[in-house]
Amino acid sequence: MRWLLFSLWAFSFAACGANYYVDFGAGQDANPGTSPGAPWKTLENVNAAVFRSGDRLLFKAGETWRGQLIPKMLHASGGEPFIIDRYGDGPKPKFDGGGQVDDVIRLYNVQNIEVRNLEVTNHGERSAPRRGVHVFLDNFGTAQHIVISGLYIHDVNGDNAKANGGIIFRTNGNKLRSRFDGLTIEHNLIRTVDRSGIAAQSYHAMRNHWFPSLHVVIRDNFLDDIGGDGIVPWATDHALIEHNIVRNCNRRSGTYNAGIWPWSADDSIFQLNEASFTRTTLDGEGFDSDYNSRNTLFQYNYSHDNEGGFMLICTPVKRDKRKNVGNTGTIIRYNISRNDHTRAFNMSGAEHTTIDHNAIYVGPGIDMQMLAVTTWKGWPRDALFRDNTFWVLGTARYGHEVKRNSDGTYELAPGWGPAKRIAFEGNRYIGRNLDRPEDPKGTVEDAAPLPERDWNGPQFDPSHPERFDTFMAAHREWLVQLLEQQFGKPLKLGRN
Repeated sequence: MRWLLFSLWAFSFAACGANYYVDFGAGQDANPGTSPGAPWKTLENVNAAVFRSGDRLLFKAGETWRGQLIPKMLHASGGEPFIIDRYGDGPKPKFDGGGQVDDVIRLYNVQNIEVRNLEVTNHGERSAPRRGVHVFLDNFGTAQHIVISGLYIHDVNGDNAKANGGIIFRTNGNKLRSRFDGLTIEHNLIRTVDRSGIAAQSYHAMRNHWFPSLHVVIRDNFLDDIGGDGIVPWATDHALIEHNIVRNCNRRSGTYNAGIWPWSADDSIFQLNEASFTRTTLDGEGFDSDYNSRNTLFQYNYSHDNEGGFMLICTPVKRDKRKNVGNTGTIIRYNISRNDHTRAFNMSGAEHTTIDHNAIYVGPGIDMQMLAVTTWKGWPRDALFRDNTFWVLGTARYGHEVKRNSDGTYELAPGWGPAKRIAFEGNRYIGRNLDRPEDPKGTVEDAAPLPERDWNGPQFDPSHPERFDTFMAAHREWLVQLLEQQFGKPLKLGRN
């Protein structure tokens, strides 16, 4: 009986874990660290410790640490997670890499961990490989339950490689296949980072190495002033990218980037996202369904004021199918594009695409290509545009590529050229739609009164991160209302 009671007590203690406190102003590394009255001080001391599932590592609010946080823990896959968080009142604990480290917070080969409510910055005199948070599996196997939540990440001037920027998650499995099973990135405020906001890279992105991450969720994040791409999942299966706000992407990269898009990912769902003010016509769209991806669903998203346009659907047609299955089965439905420029839809090499029940508003003075059918080592085929509204107060054009310019724009000729089976069915055409496609069931109107909408919604100043949670809740409520007004029925989220 004594043995049983001792075992139960030991199990209870291990399950609950221990709290460790870190206070740079009042702490000492010689302290035990297990109470607010006797906290640790430095990151060097924290990085030397080994934590267990159920432990909590708590940093004092309002304090600043310079350098790098690299937590180590025993590789437990079950039990309560190891949590890194704040304690006390005041601003979020700040971690400043000062441009001297590649990663301010580096989660290397760990699982069952949550990182919450911290401020992260990493700015140097010159651009170099830099990240705010780097979640990296290196020949680890499957890592379960990783959460990055409530972080304020800003001023990270990484170089022009995609795996630089705010939050980067990567998997390398050239010896042991590695992936995330349960990665959640949510409620983060990210601004002024290069090159990417939230992005991934993976050894397993190609089909001959295919081992996708599962249960990846990216939601309720706000990204502003991004050097290149906004949000880009790689090598995922059934990822959910929901209610993210991404604006002012492609500011400094000087090459091809877009707001929110998958690369080499299957069955992704993108819903309730807002992408706006993406810069340049080197892509420059708010959204993109891209390379080596199957069955991507874009629904209930709002795109506006993007210089490159609304939606890119692309992949090279000529390919090694052992590595790249192309872009097939994309569905784009119940989205709003308003005052986007250059191209509403750019379809390049994709197959079996369905675009239905979208509302495209072309503002006064905007001359844009409603559909540009273009080539990427071959032409697209099997696309259906059905029950969309093309509401044009400026000018919209339809056609296929005859020339690609150095700035990423296209010169078009009427018709679809070598592309096969591009069909339009039952769409509504309002205003100046030039070279309008054949659509026997479509309706054509010279003009119609614009519907009344609250297009702007709640506003947020990223320099006041303390207002972030209130803003995001108000924004979701406003966006749902806008979409329900536009499409006249309640939203049905998920894949139906």
